[in-house]
Amino acid sequence: MKTIITKLFTETITDKELIKLQEWLKDSKNQETLEGYVRNYHDLNISTLKNDIDGAYKKVMQSIEYKQKPTKVIPLNKRIIFKYAAAILIFVSVGYFFLSDNNTVDTNTPIIVNNNFKVGTDKATLTLGDGSLVELEKGNTVATQNANSNGEQIVYTSDTKTKSKIDYNYLTIPRGGQFHVILSDGTEVWLNSETQLKYPVAFIEGQARLVELVYGEAYFDVSPITNNDFSVFKVLNKGQEINVLGTEFNIKAYKDENIIYSTLIEGEVMINSKGRKETLKPGQQSVLNLSNNTLAVVAVDVYSQTSWKDGVFSFENMRLKDIMITLSRWYDIDVFFADSEIELLRFNGGLKKEQDIESLLSLISSSLGTISYEINNKTVVLKKVKTNK
Repeated sequence: MKTIITKLFTETITDKELIKLQEWLKDSKNQETLEGYVRNYHDLNISTLKNDIDGAYKKVMQSIEYKQKPTKVIPLNKRIIFKYAAAILIFVSVGYFFLSDNNTVDTNTPIIVNNNFKVGTDKATLTLGDGSLVELEKGNTVATQNANSNGEQIVYTSDTKTKSKIDYNYLTIPRGGQFHVILSDGTEVWLNSETQLKYPVAFIEGQARLVELVYGEAYFDVSPITNNDFSVFKVLNKGQEINVLGTEFNIKAYKDENIIYSTLIEGEVMINSKGRKETLKPGQQSVLNLSNNTLAVVAVDVYSQTSWKDGVFSFENMRLKDIMITLSRWYDIDVFFADSEIELLRFNGGLKKEQDIESLLSLISSSLGTISYEINNKTVVLKKVKTNK
């Protein structure tokens, strides 16, 4: 339920999840849990915000009413909930929140020489079979022999599946970019920043559907065998092969990292790495360490692993160092830590990808109280500062 509440605050909750939240809140104990979650998990300053929180919480509870017919639950207007949920969280009004156990106050003023940062957007480079390059970006339409793009996604046709020769395309997403591709079999793939995918322009009937995540992060929603005349779907990336029958999963395999994370959302996949095989169930993640060739399976919060494709970064007890790596790819920035100990500070929370980086850094600084920052062109320096407790 914590995941659903987080999605409520970041305005990414679905109608199905909203109904589930409504049912859950019928129990008065759960209403107390929600209030405690708002107060404690988000580490709000109760003495300062108490009146606003109490008032907003009452309005939220008044808004979450259960209007039922004998066989149907009428969904609540999500805008009503969002209006008051934003008042509960100290930072939701700007689209994100960062959390810590440190309530000190920063005494240093950020130094901003020149802010050239831009929020990431839909853009990619398409490499065709003959080696020619096509730039794809939001606002521009492009047509090739096998596909069409509106600048936000590229869609491949499925009328050449009986051909015997396979022609491959590459889709490369730069830092500060993202893109969506629909393959010729109907499989959808969302590609994160700094990612490259290799795939055939059309799959051959009766043969395995094989694609390669060369590097980066991708979310797959695979078209099942029953929907077409093809065989199993396989994803290759460094050190492993994933066999799929029809499912949704996420792979994170950046070229500058030695660990590959494969997370299953729905269905079933088998991870095969150098003779080791592991079958994942929904909610599980395989962790492949390329340094020592170990493969482990752990339970994870699926939403925090995949929310990036829905426009939200969700950080679950993540180190500041890892958070900044993620943000550096999206905002196309270089990040340096003047003091190594602050790299290990941890946060819980989420932010909308559409927010500007300066607002985010200001929030980190004011939340921790031990962090300040400098901005110079496309470089950010994070440093430890003196605090007043």
